[in-house]
Amino acid sequence: MQMAEATQDQAAGLRRMMKHEPVRVIAVTGGKGGVGKTNIAINLGVGLAEAGRGVMLLDADLGLANIDVALGLHPDYNLSHVLRGERSLEEIIVTGPKGIQVVPGASGVKRMAHLDASEHVGLIRAFSDLGNQLDTLIIDTAAGISDDVVSFSRAAQDILVVVCDEPASMTDAYALIKLLHKEYGIGRFRVLANMVKTVQEGRDLYNKLCRVTDRYLDVMLTYIGAVPFDESLRKAVKGQKPVIQAFPRSKSAQAFRAIARKIEDWPLATGNSGQLQFFVERLIQYSSQLGEIV
Repeated sequence: MQMAEATQDQAAGLRRMMKHEPVRVIAVTGGKGGVGKTNIAINLGVGLAEAGRGVMLLDADLGLANIDVALGLHPDYNLSHVLRGERSLEEIIVTGPKGIQVVPGASGVKRMAHLDASEHVGLIRAFSDLGNQLDTLIIDTAAGISDDVVSFSRAAQDILVVVCDEPASMTDAYALIKLLHKEYGIGRFRVLANMVKTVQEGRDLYNKLCRVTDRYLDVMLTYIGAVPFDESLRKAVKGQKPVIQAFPRSKSAQAFRAIARKIEDWPLATGNSGQLQFFVERLIQYSSQLGEIV
């Protein structure tokens, strides 16, 4: 029996090695803090995992990493231990709801700007090895428009901008889009409205942002939906669980599932640009460029 199980495991491993399918990399950002980026990243990840996707969450809020807290996880190590060569990437990963893999964040990843050649190769290889097990990598970025936010957003294939019904949220979202477009040539963004009272309110927020970008920028915004704020969502956050898991029939859980289904239909990057190691290579490159500027 053990021999049969071993053979099956080897066969599964071989299939993963031969898979080489593209990995979708999504940066969840928004400029302003408090718009619910972490909660969105978590619930979209769980929604995709429910649909059978292999999902990894990368906590890129490097100063105030909090995905582990939001999920009630207690990691012993984080990304800084990988960068220092003290632990492998596989050793720091913790498993969350529905089998999602969580890479705990770390402060000071500006260290990426100063990796030597062997460290570059090691980090790229570590993510590449994991790539055969993944369909989607979701990056929870920090608030604001810091160098780290810019690096992660530039390296991702899709940028999901989260907005809510606050003037500062709309202003900061526009500032982030403007920076990424004017300085780095990014012309496509996806928009999600969070904590809305009605479906129409979410659409109105999107239209308001479009009116400004259409006037001043040459970018394309795509609306992917809205998440209502309901009592179930508040209880789930307090209980350190995704609302999809804690209250699967709630309005917010249904909204997250609907958006996750839309994400599955997004076109995937093909060739090298769709491989996970390509994302890491770009991340290191962009971090190094910013390090040189500083």
